[in-house]
Amino acid sequence: MHKKPIKYSVFSLFKNALSYHENWQPVWRSPAPKTEYDAIIIGGGGHGLTTAYYLAKNHGLTKIAVVEKGWIGGGNTGRNTTIIRSNYLWDQSARLYDHALKLWEGMSQELNFNVMFSQRGVMNVAHNLHDVRELKRRWHANRLNDIDCEWLNTKQVKEFCPIINTSPNIRYPVLGATLQRRAGTARHDAVAWGYARGADAMGVDIIQNCEVTGINVQNGNVTGIETTKGRINSNRIGVVAAGHSSVIANMVGIRLPIESRPLQALVSEPVKPILDTVVM
Repeated sequence: MHKKPIKYSVFSLFKNALSYHENWQPVWRSPAPKTEYDAIIIGGGGHGLTTAYYLAKNHGLTKIAVVEKGWIGGGNTGRNTTIIRSNYLWDQSARLYDHALKLWEGMSQELNFNVMFSQRGVMNVAHNLHDVRELKRRWHANRLNDIDCEWLNTKQVKEFCPIINTSPNIRYPVLGATLQRRAGTARHDAVAWGYARGADAMGVDIIQNCEVTGINVQNGNVTGIETTKGRINSNRIGVVAAGHSSVIANMVGIRLPIESRPLQALVSEPVKPILDTVVM
């Protein structure tokens, strides 16, 4: 049994200020791996930690290990555009992301950890007739799926985002845009930290700097993993390693129909926003 995490609040902030913030307890433990677990999650990013958190919260599994070859949130979780939205074209994507958006809306309260989710809206701008047709197609698909989405004409775009140049004489004129007001941005590494804290509070072991080097199989069933910190046994293994998942699955001869491709994006440390919305 380990200590329950303190509740973050203005009162705990004031109390710790009296000791110059030197007595905050660690956000999560750094335990040595046990020899056996009910389940092992490979990948300590947002999805892996979320999987462990909900296995513990909703399904009563607490003897869980999350193994991460680097540090928590140091992979794709900390290297993305931070945009949160659900106005996708295809039905499956729209429903999945809208469910996720609803989780985002209550995440900071549930985790007692500020993930800096700001519903400042996401605007997709059309610059030519093809863009207009494609964005209106998505707009109508969103309406059919009961997902909030609006079509703005050029004047409305300017009213919503005054800094944007809507002159008809520029190289890429603004012919309109879709707008999802519930969408916005978040700090994804804070999401990893929040779910790590929540999972740890329910007894999940988070093991960093622990690379998986093999998966043990006996009579067609997994029995555990080999890592740089030794063997860890379990008959349930979840592979949540983003683009590296196909490499992990290949350790047991499973070829996932997934190809990893690089996506270039400039992501900085959080800075004070210049725009009051996201423009894409």
